[in-house]
Amino acid sequence: MHELPRTLGALRASRFSEDRIATRTVKDEIRQNLICKLQKKEPLFPGIVGFEETVVPHIVNALLSRHNFILLGLRGQAKTRIIRMLATLLDEKLPYVAGCEIRDNPYQPLCRQCQNLIEEKGDDTPIAWLTRSHRYVEKLATPDVTIADMIGDIDPIKAARRGRDISDELTVHYGLLPRANRGIFAINELPDLAGKIQVGLFNIMQEGDVQIKGYPVRLPLDVMLVFTANPEDYTARGKIITPLKDRIGSEIRTHYPITVEHGMAITGQEAWTGRPSPAAARVPPYISEVVEHLAFLAREDKRVDKRSGVSQRLPISVLENVISNAERRALHAGEDLAVPRVMDIYAALPSVTGKLELEYEGELKGGDAVARELIRAAVGKVYSSYFEGVNVSTIVQWFEMGGSLRLDESANSATMVKELGKIQGLMEKTGALGLGSNEPDGVRVSAAEFLLEGLYAHRRISRNEERGFVAEERRRADPEDPPKKQRRQFQ
Repeated sequence: MHELPRTLGALRASRFSEDRIATRTVKDEIRQNLICKLQKKEPLFPGIVGFEETVVPHIVNALLSRHNFILLGLRGQAKTRIIRMLATLLDEKLPYVAGCEIRDNPYQPLCRQCQNLIEEKGDDTPIAWLTRSHRYVEKLATPDVTIADMIGDIDPIKAARRGRDISDELTVHYGLLPRANRGIFAINELPDLAGKIQVGLFNIMQEGDVQIKGYPVRLPLDVMLVFTANPEDYTARGKIITPLKDRIGSEIRTHYPITVEHGMAITGQEAWTGRPSPAAARVPPYISEVVEHLAFLAREDKRVDKRSGVSQRLPISVLENVISNAERRALHAGEDLAVPRVMDIYAALPSVTGKLELEYEGELKGGDAVARELIRAAVGKVYSSYFEGVNVSTIVQWFEMGGSLRLDESANSATMVKELGKIQGLMEKTGALGLGSNEPDGVRVSAAEFLLEGLYAHRRISRNEERGFVAEERRRADPEDPPKKQRRQFQ
């Protein structure tokens, strides 16, 4: 690999010629690299699932059009991850005048300091190199951000140290936007930015320059601007002022996973499941499905605030907590395999309630009660997909004849298999879940409990804290049970 040029003279003699570096803007650079990726059919946003046919084409169109754009979407829709991945469309290396605060182009310097340096040293002007990560600048918008933070201000200390008049251009302290020159400048949660600060972005978006305080200085910066926002925040915390919206080239809407399969793929990718532990985790597919259905049902539930949304972080956090509860149980029992059960999903309530913004009706019922009902509904949906058409009447009859079973979380898997084996036909019916004949005890216990929880969700049997699973006729008033008119909602 050839060593990168370190002086302006060596740069002129290299492949980084003036024609290539001086005339191409950041947006042109991103466009050209994007075209190469499209021609080679390379993935543009690896790890982003479910946006291939919806969001990604709009982003590609915006980049090909050289637009500044904004991603609008509720929380937990991968907006920040997407804009950070835009840096992969930049060149691997880019030269700039060494020591320059705004990463000046060696062939077309903007700041007075670099102009003076090149005039003095000529081809001996030192050159440094920017990587992709150096060329991505991100700012979380907050109400306390000032024009000085974003654009720049007079620096009296710099003037005093250099012995210059305070009106000298060399006494300017540059803000974040000039320091993002020749790169991507991203602002998260744009509505939180004060209106007067949003006004400060006008010139750079339309005329391509900024002015520092009252200085007669124009800086025609080369920068691509990208924003994110939650559309519901426009009225809750602030708004994007109309002139700024008008200058944003493309407004792109993100969304939650459209299918449960997409949601499971995202959760499986993001959740910390491959953890080192004496008890290896093995998550059954039906448990993952219940966790994902929990998020989907919460997004549809009238007791949950639709404007706030239910982040994809909910199933990710729940699955991690579910595995942790199974791990804790396995470690306590001295087992080397941790297999999550439905009871572990109920144990993960702390990772559910904090992520649900409830409407008035939900607040009256309470976060815990709403979350428990959602879990029960999710179990019912997944149970139907596995056991539709399976005759479970012998299991129900066992409870109707006076049988009851209380699952002891502290008992080891072998003991639980013996207890569950007393229920006629139970272990045999778990074959509908695709289990083999030589499955570990932990897997068999998880499957049997899921079947029982499914019967409970469909009101074929009941469950209470004192006796565990019992016949439906013995059921006392249970606040977790849905109203009678909802009995068939899972079928």
